[in-house]
Amino acid sequence: MILVTGATGFLGAELVHQLTGLGNKVRALKRKDSGIPALLEHNDRISWAVADINDISALEDAFEGITQVYHCAAFISFDPKDRFRLFRVNIEGTANLVNLCNDLGVRLLHVSSVAALGNAKKDQLISEKDLWEYDAKAHHYAVSKYEGEMEVWRGIAEGLDAVIVNPAVIIGAGAGFSGSGAIFKLVKDGLSFYTRGATGIVDVADVAWCMIALMNGGITAERYIVSSENYYYRQFFAEIARGMGVAPPAREAKPWMLSIAWRAAGLAALFTGKPAALTSDAARSSLNVSLYSNEKVRKATGIVFKPLDQSIAEACSVLKNGMTASKT
Repeated sequence: MILVTGATGFLGAELVHQLTGLGNKVRALKRKDSGIPALLEHNDRISWAVADINDISALEDAFEGITQVYHCAAFISFDPKDRFRLFRVNIEGTANLVNLCNDLGVRLLHVSSVAALGNAKKDQLISEKDLWEYDAKAHHYAVSKYEGEMEVWRGIAEGLDAVIVNPAVIIGAGAGFSGSGAIFKLVKDGLSFYTRGATGIVDVADVAWCMIALMNGGITAERYIVSSENYYYRQFFAEIARGMGVAPPAREAKPWMLSIAWRAAGLAALFTGKPAALTSDAARSSLNVSLYSNEKVRKATGIVFKPLDQSIAEACSVLKNGMTASKT
């Protein structure tokens, strides 16, 4: 049987949907307070197990009869205040899974992130060969994903059968307006500014497809960037705006402007008690130009990625229809 952690999340739900669609039975892990996504409701090929990846005894129960584990569970935050939770979930939780997989001879596919990769050499795309180097300014999420991936490599050195994926920014209608979907909401609500930054982007269905192909391909002790195309944020925002039927952001946000903005957001958070709308880590990340190579995963799996303009248009259509339905 297959175990999927983080099965109620955006990527995890899509993965379980595809796995069961192929006829597999899946034991899906969820926390006690997590609801079941609509995509996975009434699916008799799923058995739900309530367990936290930081609760070893509950994990041991969930591992009974398991031969493959897809580790999708993670905590995502660019708020420096979340440092300890990021480290506990993304590093310690991953270590728990690595140890159990190693002890029980279970094959593992670990979802890391492009945040765990290093910078590209001059005039080259970032590839799997680019190693992360310590940077005192690196945001805590990147550190947690890097250290979590290092736990998997530690397990591999001890004999673990594992493969790693490093997805770029994952998009899809299933995210709603949270996670990467927050970008769609910002543009829909009239975002005025863009930055000169750039990043890799990929459709959630393509990420899940690659994960299944790599898990079943017998490849071990390798990692793969999963990214469809590299987009500058100006282009990304413009295509979302087109899909949402609104004007695209037309003004560039300079570094000094972002510096003022995240400080102002932090001050506002003190008065409202709500999380800051923009943090220093998020502001810095929006200025980075990070362009990724997908050559290795294309050669390994034969995937033909969905064009991003199609993915963005489909997500906008679903989100717009959802907004319309909620108003009626």
